[in-house]
Amino acid sequence: MDVLRSKWFKFGVVLFIYLLWALWVESWWLLLGVPIIYDIYISKKVHWAFWKKKGVEKQTKVVEWVDALIFAVIAATLIRMFFFEAYTIPTSSMEKSMLVGDYLFVSKVAYGPKLPNTPLAVPFTHHTLPFTRNAKAYSEAIQWPYKRIAGTGEMKRNDIVVFNFPAGDTVVIGADGSDDYYSLLRSKANSIKYQADEKGIAITPDKAMKLARMDVLQNNEIIVRPVDKRENYIKRCVGMPGDVLEMQNSLLYVNGEPEEKHDGVQHQYWIKTNGTPFFRDRLKEVIGLSYSDFAGTGQDYWFYLTDDMLAKLKAMPNVVSVEKVLSDEEIFPYSSRYPWTRDDFGPLSIPKKGETVTLTLDNLPLYERIIGVYEENKLEVKDSVIYINDQPSTTYTFRMDYYWMMGDNRHNSLDSRYWGFVPEDHIVGKAYFIWLSLDRDKSFPANIRWNRMFRFIH
Repeated sequence: MDVLRSKWFKFGVVLFIYLLWALWVESWWLLLGVPIIYDIYISKKVHWAFWKKKGVEKQTKVVEWVDALIFAVIAATLIRMFFFEAYTIPTSSMEKSMLVGDYLFVSKVAYGPKLPNTPLAVPFTHHTLPFTRNAKAYSEAIQWPYKRIAGTGEMKRNDIVVFNFPAGDTVVIGADGSDDYYSLLRSKANSIKYQADEKGIAITPDKAMKLARMDVLQNNEIIVRPVDKRENYIKRCVGMPGDVLEMQNSLLYVNGEPEEKHDGVQHQYWIKTNGTPFFRDRLKEVIGLSYSDFAGTGQDYWFYLTDDMLAKLKAMPNVVSVEKVLSDEEIFPYSSRYPWTRDDFGPLSIPKKGETVTLTLDNLPLYERIIGVYEENKLEVKDSVIYINDQPSTTYTFRMDYYWMMGDNRHNSLDSRYWGFVPEDHIVGKAYFIWLSLDRDKSFPANIRWNRMFRFIH
């Protein structure tokens, strides 16, 4: 027992753990911390615990609480950074696989923890200080390059993944929260083009976009965020680096084959009844329809349904017809060269690290954000010639792997169809374990979904 209380034993154990951590992180700079550990346990020349009275055996209750709080903050920060992080499902984009009100743990070690790009941050915050509109919870005084350390495995197709929102580098601070700058820009440009057409004024898409950009910049507060401080999104990884995706009539094909079947995938349907109305409580009880998915009155309704829910709905005596709702809205890459829609797009190849593609003006819309934003090159087009870092370029070699993320609620999900590829440096971790699930349509304690608690996510 005396050995266990020995300062040398304590020093050895802490040093061993610290060196293992340094080896895992693969940073020899951490060896500079060895003398500090030696001084804390052996030489004791520096009073590192400045909040304690030096040489006093029994500290006051306040000091003990401060000591415990500091330890808890450091431990929780390291756990959150390197092992797992709590996450809540805020929207219905993953219904019915992940439900609004699911509380889960996201494993950082599943794919390897990503070291923070902005290490100076207020503990337990993401990008904004609590109770403020846009006060940064981090400092960009120190910026680290992307680095991911070893994990227990690699990402696989159909994993449910948490990642930093790719279009969240630039956001508009508005009365209703933070909006994606690029979506707002496109919306403004479409509105300007529509108004000009209504008045019989000819205006090119480039001119409309220029006017929209001026309007957005003049009338809104714009902020830029580093990769690790962008909003966290959760989707299913349906496309891996090198895969070829295609969507036909809302059905996804991967490398020419129908995607793997998931019971939670749902689509929007238009339902016509014989005049007998639906009641949302009854639909929730019989087929599991959420209140937020209930839309329509009288004879016409629009519901988001899985295949199983659809079969149960069709069996109801008041249902006359059911039709899947397909959309013609414009999606990535928002180019006249690619007149794709939410339900029909592709074939589209997912970029892979080390892969070289031939660049043309036709396929540049697919890759311009990768080249100019994610991989930080200077990209320009002059006189129909593509310049990368001021050099004429006809090819480009990708420096990172990219992924295609989609929500299982296929007709109610903001996903890769709207903002394109997800770079590997945006990947946060794998959705791993549901520890609590609360139904927002019910009150306590009936809102506890006992059947979803303490479940591993597959």
